[in-house]
Amino acid sequence: MVTALVLFQVSLAAGLIVVGGMVEGYGYGLSLGTRWPYTRNILVLAVKGDPEAWHRIIATLLGLNAVAILALRPSGAAWTGLGLIVFTALLGMATLYVLAGKAPSLLQGLHGLLAYSTLFAYLLALRQGQPLGAYLATAIPMHSFLLVIFLGGMVTGQRGFGKPIGSFTVPRTAGQWVWVVHGLAVLLFLLTLAYETPVNNVALLILLAQVGFGFLTFQAVNARADRPGLLIPVHQLLSVGIAFALFFHLQVRVPWLG
Repeated sequence: MVTALVLFQVSLAAGLIVVGGMVEGYGYGLSLGTRWPYTRNILVLAVKGDPEAWHRIIATLLGLNAVAILALRPSGAAWTGLGLIVFTALLGMATLYVLAGKAPSLLQGLHGLLAYSTLFAYLLALRQGQPLGAYLATAIPMHSFLLVIFLGGMVTGQRGFGKPIGSFTVPRTAGQWVWVVHGLAVLLFLLTLAYETPVNNVALLILLAQVGFGFLTFQAVNARADRPGLLIPVHQLLSVGIAFALFFHLQVRVPWLG
């Protein structure tokens, strides 16, 4: 019973990240305003296809399921997961103010960091492994991965709602500088995975695809900043794929990757 709930929790945590990408991609970031978590007609909006409404509903299910897991099997992992969900929700509320230009982009970066930490916490609970802190301390590729996630959130936060990054040769704005640092973090992550080949080579292959999608996303954001489209959730889906590939050390036999 508890194992099924933890598996459901992993699915919710991963789905929440991808739905968050849909919120950004289709311009629904402030569709429900800055009041969180509910509006009276949130279920009606969800039926109509508002991804922000679904994002909040899934976040609520994540919290309720975390309480059920804790009640049925009290453990350090269950408390860690619930605590991360609470802090992620608080920062989720703060990101609404980031989009509205009333809070720093740092908060959106931290929000992404906590969202992925929540996913890893329940993956560890699923296999009843080591505590999250001990796992992250020893899983070296995760360090550069989480740095990329943090800076990717800051890139989104710097854009705010409906603002392009802008094309550039030499960075001139804070948003452009953050995008460059984000790119350098991706390069560090790429070199880390390449050094470890063939271990984690599935993560490396997904990352190579994501780099290409990253440049397409950059173009889409500049072309239509308020609704860059499907590339944003696809970008997030690839990030979730990398997270799973890293966690399970997925490998395939590719001659040129060892």
